[in-house]
Amino acid sequence: MLPGMGAVSTTFMAGVELVRKGKSQPVGSLTQMGTIRLGKRTDARSPLIKKFVPLAELQHLTFGGWDIFKDNAYQSAANAGVLNPQDLEKVKPFLSAIKPMKAAFDHDFVKLIDGPNIKKGKNKYELALQIKEDIVNFRKTSRASRLVTCWCGSTETFVKPEDVHSTPEKFVEAMKSNHPAIAPSMLYAWASVTSGVPFANGAPNLTVDIPAIQK
Repeated sequence: MLPGMGAVSTTFMAGVELVRKGKSQPVGSLTQMGTIRLGKRTDARSPLIKKFVPLAELQHLTFGGWDIFKDNAYQSAANAGVLNPQDLEKVKPFLSAIKPMKAAFDHDFVKLIDGPNIKKGKNKYELALQIKEDIVNFRKTSRASRLVTCWCGSTETFVKPEDVHSTPEKFVEAMKSNHPAIAPSMLYAWASVTSGVPFANGAPNLTVDIPAIQK
C-alpha cells in the first residue's frame, strides 16, 4: 500500500508489471538480482537473496494507494514523465485499474501542492481511523495474505520530536486535538502499525523515528 501515487510509486508499480510480463529486467533490484555471501569468499556460496529469504514472488504482489489527486496510476505515471511512453503503454491496462483512495493531507506540511481527493474529518484521529478502514477494505478486496505500507509521498516540512511523540497514549491524544506536530505521514504509520501492517518510510520525514510509533 502506497501513500502517494506520484512519480516514485507509479514507477515502482510499472516496473514490477513490466518485469512480470517479461518486458524488462529488474536491474538494480536488491531483492530480485542481489546476492548474499555465505561463509568465506573462497566458499563460492552466493545465492540470490530471493532464494535465501522467504520473500513474496513478484507475481503475487498487488498494489493500492492514496493520493490527493484522482488520477489513476497510468495517468499519474504519464504526467510524471519518468518512464517513456512506449514502456507505459505496455502496462496501461494494469496501471489504469489502480485508482487512489482519498488521502490524509495537511497543507502545512507540503506547501507547493494541493488536490481535491482529500479525506475529511473533525480531527487527525478521525483521518487515521479512516486510513485503518482503508487498510481493512484493501485486505479484503485484494485478498492479500499480508500487507506492507511504504510512504511514497512528498517530503514533509521538518518536525522536531516533541512530548506528544513520546508515548502511544500521548500520540493518540495529540491526534484528537489536532496537534501541529502530527504530520500526515505519521497518521499512515500509526494506522498501519496498529493494524499489524509494517510501515516503511520512503522520505526523510520524522514519521516512524518516534517512540509513539516504535512502541
